Amino acid sequence: MDGHEEERLCGKWRVACGLYSYNLRDVFTWRLLKTIVMGQVLSLLICGTAVSCQYLADAGVETPMLQSFLNYALLLLVYTTILSARKGERNILQILKTKWWKYLVMGLADVEANYAVVKAYQFTTLTSIQLLDCFVIPVLMVLSWFFLKTRYRLVHFVAVMVCLFGVGAMVGADILAGRNQGSTSDVVLGDGLVLLSAVLYAVSNVCQEYTVKNLSRVEFLGMMGLFGTLISGVQLAVLETRAVAAIKWDFHIAMLFALYVLCMYGLYSFMPVVVRMTSATAVNLSLLTADLFSLFCGLFLFHYTFSTLYIISFVVITLGFVMFNAVPTYSALPESSSSEDDPAATADTAESSSDRLLTADARLTETLTEVAAL
Repeated sequence: MDGHEEERLCGKWRVACGLYSYNLRDVFTWRLLKTIVMGQVLSLLICGTAVSCQYLADAGVETPMLQSFLNYALLLLVYTTILSARKGERNILQILKTKWWKYLVMGLADVEANYAVVKAYQFTTLTSIQLLDCFVIPVLMVLSWFFLKTRYRLVHFVAVMVCLFGVGAMVGADILAGRNQGSTSDVVLGDGLVLLSAVLYAVSNVCQEYTVKNLSRVEFLGMMGLFGTLISGVQLAVLETRAVAAIKWDFHIAMLFALYVLCMYGLYSFMPVVVRMTSATAVNLSLLTADLFSLFCGLFLFHYTFSTLYIISFVVITLGFVMFNAVPTYSALPESSSSEDDPAATADTAESSSDRLLTADARLTETLTEVAAL
């Protein structure tokens, strides 16, 4: 009996930690591969925004609110228009009647998060921003635990630590390479802005995950476009009127703005798809490689110094991301489905559900076999 009790307790511990007896085919599934690829596409889009911002800064153009406004305006033009054309409860007027203040908070968090992190570059170092920006991940996990009822296993916390170790390697490579660390005029203020940005991003991402998994992707993007345009438009008028007037427009500047806006539009449009497949936390782990893609581009465009630590960092972050997604999280809430505008996402949900059923059947069969043997 003692042996059976010990085996039962060990089994419970393995389940709690997520340490099942997987073989490679169970872990490296087509779904996981899609998740990895889609996450890196998001990182490449962020890389595109970073490169365009760097070129704009080199040209003397520093108008982050104008750039954000153009992105939100494009979302408004596309997705808010789609919402306006809908009928019944899915129409934009019906949504605003019941949930306007929720989307206002979400839009405010997103706009101010973008502004705070850009503003932080004026006061603190690049190293501080890279390190403190990772604060979004633990905040996301806490918010997901309380508001989305997401439950994590030990392997997920280990995976996050592995990813953060990869970020540490990247920051170390920056320091060893002597990369420009930016301003140090007010480090405390700058670091505070980065932490504020991380918290606001976490709030926005949790709202996004809830909306795309329980309502719809189009509703999320339409409301983000509407309130993001209004909020960023007001801030643009207050903060950047002179900076916008001072821009010396030419074809080169216009193309850089277009590149930035298209990359941001692609990021905002594509990110809900990946969030619905995985989670906001998993997506943010995959986005940790965005700085590395920017660095790789900088090797050719801005003549950064190469370091082997960059490659190590990329491999470590990817490993942590695979670990996080190899073992599924679970929810304390009953599952809900929003398939009105995401047939591909519905297929993924069905695929994951069938996988869970097959796994459950297999485990049940194994259990019955063991009982019969006894």
